[in-house]
Amino acid sequence: MSANTLAVWAAHRRAGLLDQTLDQRQYVFAYDQAAESSVAQVSLTMPVRLESWLSRDLHPIFQMNLPEGALLEAIRRAIAKLTGEDDLNILRVTGGNQIGRNRFSLPEDAAPGIVETAESLEELLSYPDTEELFHDLVGKYALRSGVSGVQPKVMLDATERGTAAVGGYIVKSWGADFPQLAANEFFCMTAAKRSGLPVPEFHLSENGGLFVMKRFDLTDSDGSSLGFEDMCALQALGTDQKYGSTYERVARSIKDFVSGEFLRTAREQFFSSLVLSCMIRNGDAHLKNFGVLYERPGQPVRLAPVYDMVTTVAYIPRDVPALSLAGTKKWWPRKNLEKFAVTHLALSVGKVGQIFEQVAEGVNDTRGMLTEYLEEHPEFREVGSRMLAVWNEGVAETFSG
Repeated sequence: MSANTLAVWAAHRRAGLLDQTLDQRQYVFAYDQAAESSVAQVSLTMPVRLESWLSRDLHPIFQMNLPEGALLEAIRRAIAKLTGEDDLNILRVTGGNQIGRNRFSLPEDAAPGIVETAESLEELLSYPDTEELFHDLVGKYALRSGVSGVQPKVMLDATERGTAAVGGYIVKSWGADFPQLAANEFFCMTAAKRSGLPVPEFHLSENGGLFVMKRFDLTDSDGSSLGFEDMCALQALGTDQKYGSTYERVARSIKDFVSGEFLRTAREQFFSSLVLSCMIRNGDAHLKNFGVLYERPGQPVRLAPVYDMVTTVAYIPRDVPALSLAGTKKWWPRKNLEKFAVTHLALSVGKVGQIFEQVAEGVNDTRGMLTEYLEEHPEFREVGSRMLAVWNEGVAETFSG
């Protein structure tokens, strides 16, 4: 039996019903009559109203966490014979554990919750055979992982190192097409951290097989869910359009959605991450890799921390940036980036220069750590050496160009 109708929940309150019309030509979301705008609103772009919200494709906010790549294939294999593999059925099975405030269930269910077991973070990071471990984790957690992204990943709870506290984590692996991707992301995220950018807690397993990142959409105090919306959702675009926008539009979305008290910080963070992507040659800074966080609609909105940083040119030598800037997709020199920062982000020339210095220093600081790691891990030497060469070129061309 396929799921034609789902209940949508926002922060433990039922918000409304999501349907697909019988002719399958559009999706309909209708808020419950008793829905309160302060808690039930499912997106910053979809206020509570009596009129239904119609969309030819699944609404972007509900599309946002649909699994992709290896995780999607694992879910499809598990559910295809039993329920079908359309978007609503995938939301149905992954709907109890999503990034952000929204959850999904069958209309008759009293709540969307799932029973979650906790792994040990210490064991995840020290397990000798991470390929076997990740295969087991996919088997256990694929149907509980409402998270997007092509890279193989699952969401799970784990006890934190040296404590009895349980936190939510995203565990990523890699396939043959992108060897050593976990270590690649670890060093790119380390460069982001050393550049002064806000990042979630993250770890690399001892053998380099897994990248583990703490979820930033959960509060540290009690683990409750924060609202999260990526730039695809905010720009009313489906996931398949994540490369079809511009960094100018991202800047405009930041202005439109981030609260005034956080706007300057958000603009500086966004520009710093763009400079970093140019220096480390991260060609995957698309719309889904920027987002906002908030407690609930009506409360202050801030830019989410930096995530999903990878040196893509280590695998795709001729890779280019994910979105266009000034009508082009290329590794822009400093003068182009400076003009963008002043014109579209209202940053001063002095602040722009400070950001270039800080990011270059962060990348250079991380190069020593990367060099030491590749010398100790022969299996990483090929990818690591490419990363070092790419970073050298990226910093030189971006900083002085």
